[in-house]
Amino acid sequence: MIPRGQTAVSEAAQEIDKLMGLHPKGFDLSLDRITRLLDVLGNPHRKLPPVIHVAGTNGKGSVTAFCRALLEAGGYSAHVHTSPHLVNWHERYRIGVKGGRGQLVDDAVFAEAVRRVADANAGQHITVFEILTAVTFILFSEHPADAAIIEVGLGGRFDATNVISDPAVSVIMPISLDHQPYLGDRVELIAAEKAGIMKPGFPVVIGHQEYDAALDVLMSTAERLHCPSTVFGQDFMAHEEYGRLVYQDEFGLADLPLPRLPGRHQYANAAAAIRAVKAAGFAVTETMMEKAMSSVEWPGRLQRLSEGRLLSHAPAGAEIWIDGGHNPGAGEVIAEAMANFEERQSRPLFLITGMINTKDPVGYFKAFTGLVEKVFCVPIRGSEAMIDPVILSNAAYDAGLVAEPMLTVGDALEAIKAVLDPEALPPRILVGGSLYLVGDVLADNGTPPK
Repeated sequence: MIPRGQTAVSEAAQEIDKLMGLHPKGFDLSLDRITRLLDVLGNPHRKLPPVIHVAGTNGKGSVTAFCRALLEAGGYSAHVHTSPHLVNWHERYRIGVKGGRGQLVDDAVFAEAVRRVADANAGQHITVFEILTAVTFILFSEHPADAAIIEVGLGGRFDATNVISDPAVSVIMPISLDHQPYLGDRVELIAAEKAGIMKPGFPVVIGHQEYDAALDVLMSTAERLHCPSTVFGQDFMAHEEYGRLVYQDEFGLADLPLPRLPGRHQYANAAAAIRAVKAAGFAVTETMMEKAMSSVEWPGRLQRLSEGRLLSHAPAGAEIWIDGGHNPGAGEVIAEAMANFEERQSRPLFLITGMINTKDPVGYFKAFTGLVEKVFCVPIRGSEAMIDPVILSNAAYDAGLVAEPMLTVGDALEAIKAVLDPEALPPRILVGGSLYLVGDVLADNGTPPK
């Protein structure tokens, strides 16, 4: 099996492919297996640089990117673990470089770490995600760095990354409904699972929370565990003023450029990152913040495609955005960003959407009611969990949108040409609904993350 979007199988991908054939796919939430494996490996998770541990339903990746940008702006080296990858497996591991930009892990180094972990596991029952989490700890413990930013895979309490017992800071980003079969069908239940990354006595930063029930759970957990906590909107905040980002906390106020990542939701994400890096014990200067706002990057999240092979299928002058947001909460912030783009320059908006069957497509689509001309629903390559485009189109109809199934993203782009009003401005096109679809698009476009 070639990993999603790859045209040539790397050495590490071949090793992971072997594991996929031996071990169960998906998640099996428990810490027993990963704890046993790490013990065999010499407990590398206890030999990490200071850890910024990040959980939440939405915004985890963005706050991770802001934390990395801040640390690198200050000359610090920061390892970064995220999941899933978009095109290539090694995107999950960025190795910090002192005084420079962290680099995606070298394929040979990655492959060797995968083999070591697989050998240590000795064929015992485990998931591939747990093996890859152990690889994170091997890589990050054996390469010196000033910090390690580690994103939770699923939930928090029983996520394989939660063997970290002494984080420099835990960060809980916005919580909404997602992964209900694993985490519960109410936001307070999901919040309790995410709060599981808090450790007694260690700092926690709570990002913007839309739901009071989630915030109450997070704050009560922090209080019970005697965690020094800071909360967005109470202890720190950020807002736009005269085209600038104003950040404020107990240490003072900073007047910054707007973040390079588009969307108002990124203001709160940037604020959470600034407060988290401070809570982790790093000195954060206004110069660092300014540089980070301008240099931050996070592929596949409101990323504009300005070049690549797919653009030949799009209408001339089209503005094409990709975003992997896939739940109702993400739909709301992405739709708000599209509405803001519309205020600045009016263009007809089209969606090209693919989703997997653990998501709520109707809830996602409802956020776009009144904004979208038409939705084109497409399959996701190599995913047994994809929602059939016909069924996904019906979900869009249920949300009040006009929709049509298509075979590929390229076909959908061609179809947009056919329905365009010749008198209208070139369209704005959002391709999204799944990180897996975004990975397909970046691979097909020839522009994978670097």
